[in-house]
Amino acid sequence: MIIDKNIILERDGKKPILIDVFYDELKTNQPIVIFCHGYKGYKDWGAWNLMAEHIAAAGFCVIKFNFSHNGGTMENPIDFPDLEAFGHNNYTKELDDLEDVITWAQNRFESNSNINSNKICLIGHSRGGGITILKASEDPRITKLITLASVSDFGNRFGTENEIKQWKEDGVKYVVNGRTKQQMPHYYQFYEDFKANENRLHIASAEKRLTIPHLIIHGSKDTSVKISEAEALHTWNPNSEFKIVDDADHVFNTKHPWHKNELSNELYEVCDLIVSFLK
Repeated sequence: MIIDKNIILERDGKKPILIDVFYDELKTNQPIVIFCHGYKGYKDWGAWNLMAEHIAAAGFCVIKFNFSHNGGTMENPIDFPDLEAFGHNNYTKELDDLEDVITWAQNRFESNSNINSNKICLIGHSRGGGITILKASEDPRITKLITLASVSDFGNRFGTENEIKQWKEDGVKYVVNGRTKQQMPHYYQFYEDFKANENRLHIASAEKRLTIPHLIIHGSKDTSVKISEAEALHTWNPNSEFKIVDDADHVFNTKHPWHKNELSNELYEVCDLIVSFLK
């Protein structure tokens, strides 16, 4: 298997993006599968590398990347050395990042017989699930969609009216990272950008517009994103497939760092569901 890690996608006037690619050099016509991490996430979190290898071994070109403002750097893509960038992130920046990664993938593999660059599937975890739903609804290049523990609404995550008012006055609010203990900033631009692009960022509308196959996967014991959010997505798009993974938490019973050489049983089940759906 070819594993090419930390490829730098340079972009004019925008922060660069770090990309990993996994595919089998002996197989032809492998569809592209692009994975989007979630909030306070990154491409090398926990068992995501093992997941990418598992899906690639089944005959797919798996691409995962760090959103440009996720808080990582080119030199240190793990954890959050660049909190200033993290504070300036927003949903439309993530949509733009994903757009550029899709275009990069098509261009890079256009004349590679191993890869079918006309078949592109998106996988999104948590907040990344919301991003992939929006992108799949507006980009005709996407042929399939898979969401893992996805959110169903961005608008209800900003807090109460008073909290938003306080945020505007302060210009910034902080969220503690439970693992690294960092105070992670969110500048008020995050909310302003959401309000300015509210129609585009409305996940329910995007889900209802989808005409491509969508697989919704959620853990039965997810305490970070309630299973009712997955149920809502499935209600808005009755043609979607909805799978519940028993006893699985928000990250399918993995953690960071993940020192094992194998997936958790729950993430293994997720990978099997993904491969079956893609095939």
